[in-house]
Amino acid sequence: MDDGFQDRCSCGPAFQGEPTQAVPFHLLPLTGYNTLVIIQTMKPSEFKSARLAKGWTQTQAAAHLGMSQAYLNFLESGKRRLTPELVRRATSVYGLSPELLPVGDAFAPLETDDERLTELLAKLGYPGFSYLRARTPGKHPFEVLLTALGQKIIDARVAEALPWVAMKYAQPDSWLVDNARKFNLQNRLGFVVSLARRMAEIRHECARATELSQLENLLDDSRLAKEDSFYRPPRTKSEKDWLRKNRTEDAVHWNLLTDMRPEHFQYAS
Repeated sequence: MDDGFQDRCSCGPAFQGEPTQAVPFHLLPLTGYNTLVIIQTMKPSEFKSARLAKGWTQTQAAAHLGMSQAYLNFLESGKRRLTPELVRRATSVYGLSPELLPVGDAFAPLETDDERLTELLAKLGYPGFSYLRARTPGKHPFEVLLTALGQKIIDARVAEALPWVAMKYAQPDSWLVDNARKFNLQNRLGFVVSLARRMAEIRHECARATELSQLENLLDDSRLAKEDSFYRPPRTKSEKDWLRKNRTEDAVHWNLLTDMRPEHFQYAS
């Protein structure tokens, strides 16, 4: 959408045509779709490597994980299945990336409150909520993004965190795209990804900006014509009219009423 992207980042034109960048190593093609699929299972070797990276013996790790050393040995050798719950526990205990958390096939962006959203964002490492000691179990970044976007109204501070989440974690991924479409969130997500791409441009992170533009392309294929709002609906008709006249080109493209711009995000650069 931004013709200046090529000049600033020299990564080729953004958000047009088919993605051409090589598939990242942690993603695999999904047959029959022009999308990518997230690997949802942790391998036993990766489970073992996480323990070794902590410098723990099996006995020490088993105590932290709340299991016997013998059972941990079975898990690391592939003789027992790593369930989603075990992966969640290992992610927390070993301090692994939240991208390793499993995502559910039956996901739905259930109604929640700003307090829970701020705790989920803190779990993802969002700097704006780093002061929180979150007790909420962590969730995969994709689930956090779609849950927040699925709310009718969210606090402005939560909304300002979402481009950061997209910048750090979003990928042109089938689970993310398909669930955004399933719950008619592709316009909201597309707008957030557009903001994240512009953040990447500000940082001169060309490869990241290109990945995000690929995700924009996938979401744009099913862009909704119906007008919507981002993070809260206008309170009055005059506010709605003002937003229509003063919103950014990205907001116009994604048919959203919002005044949010990249310069509003203190963690953009």
